[in-house]
Amino acid sequence: MDKKDKKAKLILTSERTISYVVLLLLTFLCLLPFYILLINATRSHPDIQKGFSFLPGKSFFTNLKNVLSNENLPVIHGIANSLLISGCNAILTTYFSSLTAYAIHAYEFKFKRALFLFILMIMMVPVQVSTLGFIDLMQKLKLMDSFIPLIAPSIAAPVVFFFMKQYMESNLAIEIIEAARIDGSGEFRTFNNIVLPIIKPAIAVQAIFAFVNTWNNYFVPSLIIKTNTKKTLPILIAQLRSADFLKFDMGQLYMLIAIAIFPVIIVYICLSKFIVRGVAAGSIKG
Repeated sequence: MDKKDKKAKLILTSERTISYVVLLLLTFLCLLPFYILLINATRSHPDIQKGFSFLPGKSFFTNLKNVLSNENLPVIHGIANSLLISGCNAILTTYFSSLTAYAIHAYEFKFKRALFLFILMIMMVPVQVSTLGFIDLMQKLKLMDSFIPLIAPSIAAPVVFFFMKQYMESNLAIEIIEAARIDGSGEFRTFNNIVLPIIKPAIAVQAIFAFVNTWNNYFVPSLIIKTNTKKTLPILIAQLRSADFLKFDMGQLYMLIAIAIFPVIIVYICLSKFIVRGVAAGSIKG
């Protein structure tokens, strides 16, 4: 091996080492807040006030019991409500946005481009701008203090539609759809049996984003939901945080936040394999 090859190999090894160090540092910075959260969830309020500790405390089950037995915080109902709303949002927003993207991608019709631009324009409008009108509409429809206003609007999700449309353009060939039509397959059957399996990685990504965004959403549910047993976890966390200072327990707060994070982690773990599989399939095609 000549000097040039040795030098090139040394440079490559150095670059790889630097990359690993940077990745480890980023991983540490990403996981540190979760570690602090889990540690504080095992500590009592006086211990947390003393400062941070790398070792877990002895109050895990005490904090868990206090959170679950708090009469002002129906945590079990909050978990069930958040799971129901977030799950329905993830399913509806991915399916109907994919269906809309499929219609724009697979059909040629008049004003197709204008419709696409109109959906993109809606995507630019912040949620806060239309909130007052939305609340007024829900009051007129007598849907306040129900889950319908938190689930039904997810059917129309311009951001998810745009992502699915771009994914279909690069991964869904029109020839596949035309071949299915020639074989006599109906449009819904083609979409459900052929298109959905092809775009499964994109659906997994958007399902994670939709679930997390809905799970963490505080603004709209706090305006719609009034009944205590219908409140979602973000509302309960804010409610606990704004409690009387003399009754405020940081151990309970950290425990409640930890409880709120676990379902999101589980959803990501369950769907992440589809993302990895999609990236691997894309690299093979390339």
